[in-house]
Amino acid sequence: MTGDRVIKRFPRKDGGRAKREWRALSLLATYAPGLAPEPREADLAASEPVVVMSRLAGAPLRGTAVEGEKIEALAKAVTTLYEAVPADVVCRLPLRPGRQSELVGHLDEWAVRVRPQAEGRVRQAMDAGLDWLARSGLGADARGQISPVFGPGDGNLANYLWDGFRVQIVDFEDSGRSDRAFELAEITEHVGSWVEHPFDVSAFLEHFDLSPAETACLWESRRLLALVWLFLLASEQTEHPRNPPGTVERQADRVLELLA
Repeated sequence: MTGDRVIKRFPRKDGGRAKREWRALSLLATYAPGLAPEPREADLAASEPVVVMSRLAGAPLRGTAVEGEKIEALAKAVTTLYEAVPADVVCRLPLRPGRQSELVGHLDEWAVRVRPQAEGRVRQAMDAGLDWLARSGLGADARGQISPVFGPGDGNLANYLWDGFRVQIVDFEDSGRSDRAFELAEITEHVGSWVEHPFDVSAFLEHFDLSPAETACLWESRRLLALVWLFLLASEQTEHPRNPPGTVERQADRVLELLA
């Protein structure tokens, strides 16, 4: 970070993250100026790609009580994000990484590697989640009647900055074509939305007028992402814990509640 600029450097093999970041900043500078950092310059062909953008003044929502005007501002920001990029432009974008088919593949692997080490209600939640997944028919990325939108690809509240008046958005490394249901589930189910302070999911979601198809996909996506987080947190607990003790058990309760 230098003065009014942020210099974001990417590893040699970044899996397309720098390209997605630059494309997102350029799109939003055109269709939703002020919502995200302004793109300044980029060297995507470098051995270690670099993206330079303006610096935003807000503070991350993560770690704060997100309620009242903050929830309204968050909902307004993501609504603007989903609606800003024209449909014909969105349809030409690649699908964002981490869609449901990829996540189902990860869960199949984790069921073999992580599940045998789990105990108690963590194991109970894993078993219930995997049983639901086997019956769900998930695995393809066809979303039926769901209209595509531009999605940031990361629901971490650390990427949503509050300046006292509005919310702006950063970090578009995993952005691309998505849909509202999946992106909203990314926010509600991310561990960063509840591990430090409770996040009022109902108050947030009531700002969105979802179609019946979107509502069904939202519940499906929330269950899937909650299950993914359960396995991630269980793996983290045995390897390199980054969250408070008891987080994985709390996540197990969230999974069981969503499956009820």
